[in-house]
Amino acid sequence: MELIVATKNKKKFQEIRELLKDTDLKVTSLLDHPEKVRIVENGKTFKQNAVKKAVKIASAFKTLTLGEDSGICIDALGGKPGVYSSRFSGKNKSDAANNAKVLKLLADKPKSERGAHYTCAVAIADAHGVVGVVEGKCCGVIGNTLKGSHGFGYDPLFIIPKYKRTFAELGPRIKHKMSHRFRALNKAKKIIQKYIVERAAS
Repeated sequence: MELIVATKNKKKFQEIRELLKDTDLKVTSLLDHPEKVRIVENGKTFKQNAVKKAVKIASAFKTLTLGEDSGICIDALGGKPGVYSSRFSGKNKSDAANNAKVLKLLADKPKSERGAHYTCAVAIADAHGVVGVVEGKCCGVIGNTLKGSHGFGYDPLFIIPKYKRTFAELGPRIKHKMSHRFRALNKAKKIIQKYIVERAAS
C-alpha cells in the first residue's frame, strides 16, 4: 500500500521515511507526484495544518496520506514562532534567517528563560476523510549559538538538557529515538496498522 507524505521538504521527508522504514508501506512524497495541488497552511494549530494537508492530498490522489506540521514553541516568545516556524523570518525565509531572528530576540535572556519545545502533529487520511490525528512533543532549551551540522530547521539551537547538546550535534541516531516527530509517528504507525488490518478484513 502506498502512503503519500504531503510535503515537498526533502529533509523532512527523509526523516519521516526513515521513521516509517519498519512498515510495509511504499512511502512517497509530493516530489514523486508532479501534479500540482495547492495547500494553504492557514491553520491556527499544528493539528489543523496537518489535517488540511492530509485531507487535501488524500482527496486528490485517492490514497492513504500523511499530513505533518511541526515547529518550535519558545516560552519567552509566548509560544512563537509556533505554526509560523518555517516562515518566521518573513518573505526571504530560510533556516539561517529563522535561527538568526530567534537569537536576536533572545539575546538578553538567561538560560532559565530559554525553555522551548518542538511539537509535531500528524494526520492520516484517505479518500473518505480523516482516519486519525496525533501529536508528539520534545522539550529543550534554546542555545546562545548555532552548533552541529545535522538535521534542519532550529536543530542547531535546540539543546537537549540530558545530553547538553543540540539536535544538530547529536545526529539522527539519537534524535530519531526521542524527537517530537518520532513520538508523533510512533502513534501514527498504530493508526496506520489498524487501518490496514481493517481494510484487509473488509
